[in-house]
This record gives sequence, C-alpha cells and structure tokens, in this order.
Amino acid sequence: MTGLTAFLWLSVSLPAGWPAFGNDPGAMRYSPLRQIHAGNAGRLKPAWTFRMGKPGSEAVPIVVDGVMYLTAPDGVYALVPETGELLWKYEAAPVALRGLAYWKGSGGLHSRVFTGNGHYLLALDVTTGRPAPGFANEGRLDLKQGVLGDLPDARYVLQSPPAVFGDVVITGSSNGEGAPARGAYGDIRGWDARTGKLLWTFHTVPRPGEAGAETWPPDGWRNRSGTNVWGFFSVDVKRGIVYAPLGSPTADFYGKDRPGDNLYGNSLVALDARTGRKKWHQQLVHHDIWDYDLAAPPALFDIRRGGRVIPAVAQITKMGLLFVFDRLTGEPVYGMEERPVPQSNVPGETTSKTQPFPLKPPPLAKNTFRPGEMYDRSPEHARFCRELFENNRMKIGPPYTPLPLEGNALFFPSTLGGGNWGGVSVDPVLGRLFVNVMHIGQWGHMEKRGEEYVRTSAYGTYARFWNPQTRVPCSNPPFGELVAVDLASGDIAWRSVLGRIESLEAIGVRDTGSPNLGGSIATAGGLVFIGATNDARLRAYESGSGKLLWETKLEASAHSSPITYMGRDGRQYVAVMAAGGGGFLGGGVSNALAAFALPDAPRKPLPASVARAVAAAAEARRGMPKVGEFPPLALPPGGARELVEKTCGTGCHSMEVVTSRRMSGREWNAVVRAMVARGAQASEPEVQAIIEYLSKTLGR
Repeated sequence: MTGLTAFLWLSVSLPAGWPAFGNDPGAMRYSPLRQIHAGNAGRLKPAWTFRMGKPGSEAVPIVVDGVMYLTAPDGVYALVPETGELLWKYEAAPVALRGLAYWKGSGGLHSRVFTGNGHYLLALDVTTGRPAPGFANEGRLDLKQGVLGDLPDARYVLQSPPAVFGDVVITGSSNGEGAPARGAYGDIRGWDARTGKLLWTFHTVPRPGEAGAETWPPDGWRNRSGTNVWGFFSVDVKRGIVYAPLGSPTADFYGKDRPGDNLYGNSLVALDARTGRKKWHQQLVHHDIWDYDLAAPPALFDIRRGGRVIPAVAQITKMGLLFVFDRLTGEPVYGMEERPVPQSNVPGETTSKTQPFPLKPPPLAKNTFRPGEMYDRSPEHARFCRELFENNRMKIGPPYTPLPLEGNALFFPSTLGGGNWGGVSVDPVLGRLFVNVMHIGQWGHMEKRGEEYVRTSAYGTYARFWNPQTRVPCSNPPFGELVAVDLASGDIAWRSVLGRIESLEAIGVRDTGSPNLGGSIATAGGLVFIGATNDARLRAYESGSGKLLWETKLEASAHSSPITYMGRDGRQYVAVMAAGGGGFLGGGVSNALAAFALPDAPRKPLPASVARAVAAAAEARRGMPKVGEFPPLALPPGGARELVEKTCGTGCHSMEVVTSRRMSGREWNAVVRAMVARGAQASEPEVQAIIEYLSKTLGR
C-alpha cells in the first residue's frame, strides 16, 4: 500500500460525520449526536490541537467517510478526525477564507473537495490531495472567464465554499462592493463537477429583457460589481433548489448612478439548481446605501403550525431582522410589511421610501437608540463615549437612516450587524432557531470628493460606535447575545449574554457580552455550541433554557462555526477553528484547530489502517519540497500496462485521468472505445487487452 493511496482504506465502518459547512445541505447545523449532553457538557476536555500557518481563517472543517478536510491561509489539509494527525496537505495560497465543499464522485471518478484559490475554483482528489485530473485545467478553473465585461481585469475571489447538488458545483464570488461601481459581475454559476464545464449562469444584475431589469436605469447593469453571493448557499436536495443570499450593489454607500430598487441586490433568491432558472425572490433591502448585504447561509427546515407542515427558509440579516419564508413560494411565514423610512438629502441620491420588516419575530439586534442608553458602567469608557458623541455632533436616527452632509448620523446596527455570515442553527425536534447577534452602532456622514459622494468620519469609512482601540461599544451592555426563536410562534424564547470583555471584568463590570462573528451548532444532546466572540472562547448553552453550561479558553478567537462528529473510537468530538478570523474584531495570532471530547467516554481502538495511513503519508512527504506535491499515481504493474501507457498516456491527457478512475468493465469498454473513436491508435486486439487490464486493475 503506497503512501498516496493508503488512507483509501481508513473507513471501516463510517461514523456520523459533518459532511458540509452546515452539516446538512440546508444548513440547519444540527447534529443527532447525544453522547455529549446538558448533563455532562461541563466535563469536556481538550482532545487534540492541530496548528497551521498564519492566522486569519474563518474556515468550517468537514468530516466525510472518516477523514477531516479543512482550509487555512496556506493550503488545504486532510486529517485523522480522532487524533488530528496529518494525512495530506496541498500547498496553495490564497485559499478560501471560509472552507470547502465535498463532492462524492460519479462515473468512476474519485471524490473531490472544492474550494477557492484566488480567482480559481480548485478541485482536489481526496485520495491524493492533488488537483483532480480532468477537471478544467488540471484541477483549476479560472472563474474570471465570462464575468469581466468590458474590463481587462477586475477583483474576483472565491472566499466561501461553493454549493454542491448532484454533479453541479455552484459558485458565487467576492468581487468588491465599494467604490468605484465598475467591476466584475457577481453572477451565480453552475459547473459540471466532473469536467468544469459551465452549465448555467444567473445574472444577479438583470440584463435588458430579463425580469428585474426595470429596477435599474438603462445600462445600469453594465460592469456593475457587487450584487454577489460572497457568503454561503444552501440547497433543498429533494426539490433541487439552491438558495442564494446576495450582497449590495456597487457602490454600497452611494447609489446616484443606480436609481431604483436594484434587483437582485440584498435579495434572497431561489434558483433551480439544475438550470439556474429563478423560482422566486424577496428583496430585503431596497437600494442599499448601508452595506447591509446578505451573507448568512439561508437555513432550511420545516415548521409545524396548525396541523400542517411549512417547508421554510430563514435569513438572518445585518439589520438584526430575521425573515422566514415558505421556501417553495417565497411567501412570508410570520408576515412582512413595507414601512416608511428616512430619505437621503445627498444630491442625486434617490432612496427607497419604504423598507421591508417582518411582523415576527421582533428585531433580534438593537436597531434603535436613546441617549439614556449611552454606556455608563465605568467612568473612563463612559467619558470616552460621551465625548465621541458630542465632539462629532451626532444625531440619532431610526433604522435605515441615510448619512447626512452636515454633522454625523448615529444608527444601529453597524455594517458588522446585527447578524452576519455566521447565520443560524436549528433544532428541528425542539422547534428552536438559535442566532448570535451583536449590538454595535455606526456613525458618519457623506462628503463630496470630485463628482462623487463618499461615506466618511473622523475614524474613516467604517466608524463603529465604540472605542476603536479597545473595541468596547459605546452603548450599554449586553454587546453580544445568543437568541432563541420559537419556530411555531415566531416569538423569542430566550436571550443569553454571549461573551465577555476581560478589561471590564477587571474593574467589576460583568455580563457584558462581546462583539462576535461566526455561528452556532445545535445537537440532540440539548446543546448549542458557539465560539464567535472576540474573547477567544468556545461555549455550550442549554438549548431549552439558554443557560451557559461550559466554556473554555482557546488560543485565539473562533470567528467561525464549530462542528461535531462521532469518531471511529466511539467518542463524540466538538471542533472549532481558532484563528482570529478576518480581522474585523481581532482576536489572536494563532491558527489552530481545537477538538474537545469527554475524557471518560468509553473508547474503542482505531483501525490499524489509520496508523498505517498516517505513517505512509509521512513517508510520502519525506524529502519532498512541499507537503502537497506527490508524484503521479502509477498504473498497476503487469498485463497490458505498457500498452495502456503508450495508447492512453500520450498526447491527449495525463495518465492521472486514467488512474484517478474506478469503473466497471462495461464502463471501461465504453470509455476506451470512445477514445479510439476520437483518434487514439489501437487495433481491436489491443483495445480488448486494454479493457481487460483496466477492468481488473482499476475496477470498482
């Protein structure tokens, strides 16, 4: 058994894993595991830690068929999930900030993981850790093709994992939402997971003649950046629907050149996953000038009300509003209405007269503010906040307050949210939805520069209502909360303080909560696990009551979402990336994946193949310049090996296109004869010999 293929035999009996960022394709982030429960969660201890390169990852690991896969700023890793030992690493930079997606393979092809590699979609064969042969250009697909419009080049990055539906890989992008308005298109596209062939495109800014074009001025679509899915998709596999949360159109703070509602900016869009055809949409911010882009994965679940089951989709927003729709029709489950909002006085800006609000639940994050809510818990920070407010002539505004030309407007939430990309988790048995929010304001004004107006303040473009040195907010606590919503009624079930600020605790100010970015998971053990806070901790709450049951210190803040899985040793693990996140909230200089388990849980020995695989992988790496650079897989010896190398390995493709497949005799017969029909040189006896050899050595 070679070091390259050894861990193909790792999975003897496959445990309950975590196969996608949201566990299920619909992103409920729920696990049926219950070994860890409300009665014993306080006994959790570190199980293992795996450290990587530079910090800054928001990645969510996945566990499939007994192997853990994750991304870090320096590459893609495969680990033994019970021990954290390395199986392989593919060196690449930059790699998607928030993780990767798994494709189980088809047509004799090995399984693959897909992730972003700058403006490329990278496909790695999970058996080798190398780019998947036969996919696009040796495993890398250039996503800039077809989205640059009239521009020779533009920013375009894949920061979050794609969605996978059958053999379709669905990508969004990060193409820039700030000024200038011109940039790469934010189109959503579906690709063949086997070949990288483009299958369909959905124009996120409608072209002339397409539905929604009337919400833009003539030619307003041309080279329009933003309006993109930079966060997460979710998929209703049964119905073949992909749900896309879209970001703001450019420029996200000034829209003189885009009068109108600007579809499909800030919209939840349901698409046919096979064709890209739109089924329905709901725009949650009209003509956005607040950077209130949708980023969180839409969560899919069923609601039982009045004797019927409603297939639902929930979208938490930066505005701190939770919208819940029938995921088949787009109709609001708890009701929704348009409410009047303030209007802009910036010359040329035409804001929407109304914005949508759900009737239930009430706002989950603070979206109003009164002077009496100014921070007053400790003298020094209270003085800073009062002077910040007075010296900058702030005027408090209601939700969707446009920034003025004179003075400064203060409003809640900030561009950080409310909610953010971390999204929600759902316990479908309990009928509860859980979401972390933060209560931070934003302030500033608009200023003319040249022919344009830009958002600015004494603190620059993004002026949060906090001390930028300490990141302590200037409203009274709590600054962060974990909130539970009863799905049957749409009411808030409980709120719990989330996080701490140690500098305030040192002077006696407690129960403050803290700013947070990341998400939670729910388990059948009656628990909600969450990192997210900028105090470098992982916590477990009781899902029924919101009581904090356990917390532990991490090497860095976990601005990500945890996962849980059952190991082959019989232990349930909880793991989270502690890496400080993307820098908005700070939180450490480490980059470590930390796993926890019950120390007293009965443990079974791991299969001997695990140790052999780890040793073989280490041997394969020894002496190589980079950990992920393995030699090509060789054809098995004997039989018609030389004939196959001569016939199949020259001219058309690399030998890995052959060695990466496992097919039946009938399938090899069809493939070989198709190659001969396309020009491969082989007589009929040679064709028969090739088919026999491949069927025996590379069969299923």
